[in-house]
Amino acid sequence: MMKRSKWMSAFLGATLVLGLLPAETGHAANPQFLVDLSVNTGAIQHGASGFLYGLSDPGIPSDNMLIPLKPQSISQKAPDGLQHPNGDALVVAPQFIRAGGSQILIEMQDIYQNWPYENNGLADYLTKVDTIVNKVLADPNKSIYAFIPFNEPNWIWYNSTDKLQNFFNDWKTVYQRIRSIYPAAKIAGPAYAYYHADVYSQFMTFAKNNNVLPDIMIWHELDNSFFTDWNTHYNHYRGIETSLGITPRPIIINEYGRASTDIGVPGNLVQFISKFENSKVGGNIAYWTTAGGLNDLVTQNNRPTGAWWLYKWYGDMTGNTVQVTPPAQNGSLQGVATLDSSKKQARVILGGSVNSSDVFGTDVVIKGFGSAPYFGNAAHVTVWGTDNTGTNPAGVPYVVQEGDYSIVNGQIAVPVNGMKALSAYQLIITPDKDLSTVGSSTRYQAEYADISGTASITYGSTGGYSGTSFVEGYGGTNNASTNFVVNAASNGYYDVTVRYAAGPFGSAPSTRSLRMDLNGSTLTDLSLPATASWDTWNDSTIRVFLTAGINRISLKAYTNDESDAVNIDYIDVLSASGTMTTYQAEASGHTRGGAAAISSNASAAGGSVVGWIGGGTANYLQFNSINVPTAGLYRMVVTYANAEVVGTHAYNNNIVNRFADISVNGGTAQRHYFRNTLSWTTFYTTVVDVQLNAGNNTIRFSNSTAYAPDIDQISIAKARD
Repeated sequence: MMKRSKWMSAFLGATLVLGLLPAETGHAANPQFLVDLSVNTGAIQHGASGFLYGLSDPGIPSDNMLIPLKPQSISQKAPDGLQHPNGDALVVAPQFIRAGGSQILIEMQDIYQNWPYENNGLADYLTKVDTIVNKVLADPNKSIYAFIPFNEPNWIWYNSTDKLQNFFNDWKTVYQRIRSIYPAAKIAGPAYAYYHADVYSQFMTFAKNNNVLPDIMIWHELDNSFFTDWNTHYNHYRGIETSLGITPRPIIINEYGRASTDIGVPGNLVQFISKFENSKVGGNIAYWTTAGGLNDLVTQNNRPTGAWWLYKWYGDMTGNTVQVTPPAQNGSLQGVATLDSSKKQARVILGGSVNSSDVFGTDVVIKGFGSAPYFGNAAHVTVWGTDNTGTNPAGVPYVVQEGDYSIVNGQIAVPVNGMKALSAYQLIITPDKDLSTVGSSTRYQAEYADISGTASITYGSTGGYSGTSFVEGYGGTNNASTNFVVNAASNGYYDVTVRYAAGPFGSAPSTRSLRMDLNGSTLTDLSLPATASWDTWNDSTIRVFLTAGINRISLKAYTNDESDAVNIDYIDVLSASGTMTTYQAEASGHTRGGAAAISSNASAAGGSVVGWIGGGTANYLQFNSINVPTAGLYRMVVTYANAEVVGTHAYNNNIVNRFADISVNGGTAQRHYFRNTLSWTTFYTTVVDVQLNAGNNTIRFSNSTAYAPDIDQISIAKARD
């Protein structure tokens, strides 16, 4: 039976699968990727969402890029370490904790400046260990840290042949030194650059016999052997614990991914995610390029690459993982699947092939529907893709296909053809209750968003909705929230349309209300007229300023009564017009203090920039006569260039993210970091919130201790039009 007339507009799209499809369809045989919903393998861990030097300075990258990924662990340099100019563990900790992170590994030897680390003897290192541990002990977030005493001791300071016992002895000395200062300290090791089965057996035997067992087991997976040997590595290590009677340690692969092959490539990274999640271990993407970009998931500080969307999909997975069986255990095609019975949704991410140019097909066979009876006799499946964009910005994922599948003998088969080796794919499986297609790339369905508190997804209890369902659970509560992650092509105004229903509900008033948060801060409270019934839907549109790249929009209940009794169907986000006033930095009406000076730059909007800001309080740039009609919150878009680099490194680009202290009308300054643009003729933008008075205002950029970036211009826009 064909679906109703809702499909007519979709009929023109070749990417859609129309009608109710049987469990098996006639097509050339594809390899099968099997998902068994009946075999629960444990709570989703998001363990692979970890980063080595993924954070560098406060706000680098932005919260918008970090929070949706549900990061679990990061590895960062020791406080005041000299190995890199940024990435101090204690400095980035507040942002990581704000994003929900749970473990920060401190690379203690990154206190040294050289690579490989200069070896000044153990006595020298112990004085540095004392300093590091005492700084951590004084930090209010001390419980989140774990110490890595040695990094890659298989070749740095030691080796696996004639210096192995020296390493064991020094491990014991440093371990005991840490614990003598901080008895509750967590210690991770031994941190070999690869899994060395014989050494790890010897190490754990020594550590047990000398009471210096690591709290967290770590090693690196940086070469081709990972793809064929991961299960061997993992099983061998767990076998060591069993043979020695050691309680299983949490495992974090604190560096993963090959330098020129995997980083930023969705089709390769999904293979790491799959193996780590299915083994319930953690992993931090290796640091091969620049710090502060989530290891090439982020570009220009707030824009996603294609790989970012893969990790966002991974972060969206809730409930429990279920058993997956790829075509070959050690083959390239790998994936993860989850089932969330509260949402009545299953999700799958998968990808990977042998050759980077491969285009191939896969039959995703999903069975075990008998353990999830809420799916009924048919399931709706939508497939999305995200492509490899390198370090270039990516748009939102694209819909590959969408359709309904009869559940026969407890299973369905979803043929996905035209898959690309470097791309990754997501499937969302729901009960067959869809009333329309998923919609355009500017529409964000509530039932696919992150929900929290009492917010819940209901299938088919009312009509008139878009997509597969809607979110309810807002009446009589103040903690329901639907959290959308949207992408803006550029800085500017967008019309955000909320589609909602607000039918009769107890003593709910005729006008309902929802609180809208934007990027973590309250923007406004929406006034929503009641609808005639819960089958009747209405639109409410608000024009807001969005930052280029990723933005987070939350619709929240906030009263303790029934004023916010609404159901949410979706939001549409469409580009709109609005007033932005631009001020060139070099314009004559502004003030340059001290050494701050105009210099030519052909790539700047007006052909010039103001540089040499900072390096002392006297060297500043002040924008004058910033005129706005009303007092309130404004977004200031700063266009800048910054290509400062400190020292050299074997493979890392030691960029410096300059900062400026920004003061409005002579008030208290706020410090803002500016992501390095990698060239003095390349300009990025960053958005700073400022409170302005009606009439004329001044905005001053300064830096008393270091240099601020070169400033091209600022543009001022009201937070909502």
